Amino acid sequence: MSQGFDYDLVIIGAGVGGHGAALHAVSCGLKTAIIEAADMGGTCVNRGCIPSKALLAASGRVRELRNAHHLKSLGIQIGSVEFDRQAIANHADNLVSKIQGDLTNSLKRLGVDIIGGWGKIAGAQKVSVTGDGGEKTITAKDIILSPGSIPFVPPGIEVDGKTVFTSDQGVKLESLPDWVAIIGSGYIGLEFSDIYSALGCEITMIEALDQLMPGFDRDIAKLAERVLITPRDIETKVGIYAKKVIPGSPVVIELANFKTKEDVDVIEVDACLVATGRIPATKNLGLESVGVEVDRRNFIPVDDRMAVLSAGEVVPHLWAIGDANGKMMLAHAASAQGIIAVENIVGRERIVDYRSIPAAAFTHPEVSYVGLTETAAKELGQTEGFEIATSRSYFKGNSKALAENEADGIAKVIYRKDTGEVLGTHIFGLHASDLIHEASAAIANRQSVHSLAHLVHAHPTLSEVLDEAYKRAAI
Repeated sequence: MSQGFDYDLVIIGAGVGGHGAALHAVSCGLKTAIIEAADMGGTCVNRGCIPSKALLAASGRVRELRNAHHLKSLGIQIGSVEFDRQAIANHADNLVSKIQGDLTNSLKRLGVDIIGGWGKIAGAQKVSVTGDGGEKTITAKDIILSPGSIPFVPPGIEVDGKTVFTSDQGVKLESLPDWVAIIGSGYIGLEFSDIYSALGCEITMIEALDQLMPGFDRDIAKLAERVLITPRDIETKVGIYAKKVIPGSPVVIELANFKTKEDVDVIEVDACLVATGRIPATKNLGLESVGVEVDRRNFIPVDDRMAVLSAGEVVPHLWAIGDANGKMMLAHAASAQGIIAVENIVGRERIVDYRSIPAAAFTHPEVSYVGLTETAAKELGQTEGFEIATSRSYFKGNSKALAENEADGIAKVIYRKDTGEVLGTHIFGLHASDLIHEASAAIANRQSVHSLAHLVHAHPTLSEVLDEAYKRAAI
């Protein structure tokens, strides 16, 4: 242990990133403490990834069992399908409790001190903790900031947590409104539209930008829209933003053209989910005590090693990971950053390879991607002087997908024409979130479509969709 300090490492925030950092720190021999003001597991476990996946699993079963046409094609007939909203909500809540307990126990078992209260920097290598027992100051050779993020609520939108709410309240599934407006068509909006439509709600999806699913590769987004939105009870309003949202019964939403700001319409719905992204929870962290200023979007500036920067210079012994630094706002990215930060703390120089970190939306079917979109790859090629090419394969040509009778889907591989290096892979289809990891490994190892085309995949499996895309690229 470092001489003269209470701990080798203190981590502020016990989300997925902080938890991962703590586990790795212990394995590196560091005496570690983790400070959490709310619930163990942060957003992911309590209000994000975990409960939403439980809701998606249950609602997905309902959708599947109610799809009489699909079941009949497999030779199956069943009667009416009923569900209990509260029981579905309890499933999500029970899963949260279990994983929360698992995280806590894993830290205790390894000897990590768990300190309840609000942690903030109190000067160089000092942290103050304010809790039920008052305030105390502890010292640490190194400090990792992992405060996470909160939902972003645009101006003009009033949230009451009941009729107008964010994903924080949405995962509790306290009601199933007959008609719900969803503001935003990113991951959160898509997943909740999947849940609500499967459970019988009518949906109006409002997207301010000029196309749905704006963060996704366009080929993927077009097919996903045809499968996930068009055939379902989902009305879409594109290029339109919610100028004002007033909670109540009904919820009143004033709509305006996003470009011209001219009023367009007023709609009244039973509830409104605000799914407009997340912002870093970087207030009241004591950053000013060590001369650190957040950027214009309130992210903590860091270098590739996760070291905090002040005016471009490294602040000694201070690190920031996860949503708070804005590099990639995903739970598994936070975990990776936590491990990288610890590696650098113990003197093993490492950086995060963001291009190889995958992402997924757990709709039915799923969307996943890793690396660059075609547009971003073209821009990189123009900058670095190379051309790109793309290869596509389709689930309708995959034996396993046909056996499941779920052949809506596409895999798209983006690669350099000169070297064949894979720059990005995008998948829409059955189990896309699992399939993407083969492509993630390929990108991490900077592999070429020419070598990947000679890999052997088990037959018949969905993984052959990628196999086919690689082979088409290598021709």
